[in-house]
Amino acid sequence: MSKLDRYLLSDFVQSFLATLTVLLVVSVGGVLVDILGRIADGRLPAGLLLSQLGLQFIVYLPIILPLALLLGLALAIARLYRDSEMAVLTAVGVGPKRLLRPILMLVLPVVAVIGACSLWLGPWADRSAETMIENASRSVVVAGLEPGKFTQLSGGGIVYLSSLSEDGTTLGKIFMQRQKDGRIDVVTANRGAMFFEGERQRFLRLEDGYRLEGPADGELDYRLMRYASNEVALPDRDEPRNQDDPEMLPTTRLFGDERPAAQAQLHWRITPPLLALGFALLTLPLARSAPRQQRYGSIMLAFLAYVVGVSLMISGRQWLATGKLPPEAGMWWLTLPLLALATWLYFRDGRLRRRRARAGA
Repeated sequence: MSKLDRYLLSDFVQSFLATLTVLLVVSVGGVLVDILGRIADGRLPAGLLLSQLGLQFIVYLPIILPLALLLGLALAIARLYRDSEMAVLTAVGVGPKRLLRPILMLVLPVVAVIGACSLWLGPWADRSAETMIENASRSVVVAGLEPGKFTQLSGGGIVYLSSLSEDGTTLGKIFMQRQKDGRIDVVTANRGAMFFEGERQRFLRLEDGYRLEGPADGELDYRLMRYASNEVALPDRDEPRNQDDPEMLPTTRLFGDERPAAQAQLHWRITPPLLALGFALLTLPLARSAPRQQRYGSIMLAFLAYVVGVSLMISGRQWLATGKLPPEAGMWWLTLPLLALATWLYFRDGRLRRRRARAGA
């Protein structure tokens, strides 16, 4: 590798990593808010926060990485023009096309990572997250109940458990307090267990305990009851996803699946690496600027091109899933013209202006 390639590659990698770091920090907020909302509703145990966050990031990487690659390269190439480094390189006989080698040294590994995440790691992460939630939903821990701690339920009230079985389904020595319509309800039980009604509704069955009910304003209208069994509703679990859901299937199984939703999911996974390659080739002609020209206008144009491309990819997925597009069309109508346009602009970069200049002379 020549010194020029090492210098340019180092500049491109640093810009790409800086852009990727910023995008990941911005993206973590939206993903974290969604997960925390599910935890607050009692549909997800707090112990799965970090694992779900990491798995969701793998799912979203095929969308984040192409944007980081596009903006990172655009910023780096625009800096070369702004600092007149491209003018110096051109003066010594190094044209824009000479940048293809260091650009591809960065682009090809990143495209390979995008393809791996889109075709393999993303579906695996989605299945793993669903399996973890499915296993956790069978345990009372999913409602945030932990032994030895007072826990506030999402529907109101406080519960305390003295012990909990290893599988999280059997409870020992339970204390629960709730307040509604100006009355306090205190329930104790020697043991308890969780059971399901249907696929989503969950209940706690409390056994061999007492229930004390009375006013919260200090009056003496109290009632004490002893019961053999008492049932308390827990927050409903999320709707379980079908194992035949195309989003849950490995990519190899989608090739033989003729369902429109499966074909839409297949092309949804194939498109991100091709879009990343096309956008990467567009960065050089889009980032070209005069020495005193503002560089951020071209970067905004590159960002808008990415937004349009992703919006068309989302729309294409819906059109394929609903049958508005034939499966044979896939998303080739988006990726192939983009790759052709990017290749044409890249190899024509710098030539049209020289011809105009000669014609004007």
